[in-house]
Amino acid sequence: MRHVVAAVALAAVLAGCSSGTQSGAPGSGSSSGAPTSGTSTPSTPGSSGVNPTAPAQPPVSISEEKPVVPPNVTPVPKEKVDTTSLSDTYRDEAYVFGDGRDIEVFGVGGGCKEARAEVSGQSADLVQITLVTITKQPPGTMCTQEIRQVPLTVRLDAPLGDRRLVLEAREETG
Repeated sequence: MRHVVAAVALAAVLAGCSSGTQSGAPGSGSSSGAPTSGTSTPSTPGSSGVNPTAPAQPPVSISEEKPVVPPNVTPVPKEKVDTTSLSDTYRDEAYVFGDGRDIEVFGVGGGCKEARAEVSGQSADLVQITLVTITKQPPGTMCTQEIRQVPLTVRLDAPLGDRRLVLEAREETG
């Protein structure tokens, strides 16, 4: 019985360390900035869509085996997604939805790591998105080392259309 209590306590500590890794989600009260800035918010199913300028929340499932893509979401063709600068930790897929300006990509997070995406460049030929992983380890805490896929949404100035999508990654400490 003592082992069960210890396991439950450990699980509670680990869950507390990884909670809040998706700050800035719609409805969280975060002041994450204007959506036209090109920064993302982690996807949250059931978003009310109160802010008409905010990116629509994608309904793509992020299962490890095969994503479930609803009819109103279009996968970006693999030949249009350049992930050559990314490690194998990242997914090599992206989805377009809403009015064609909303793009869902996948960052990595978990433990004391948060994820966000930034539109780092837009031209007539390509769109550049940077997947940012932020490590936030408060003093005196321990973090789990799990990595999970985090769906992130960015809003472009114009629909993606036939433009090429270039995904890059950057790590920060915060």
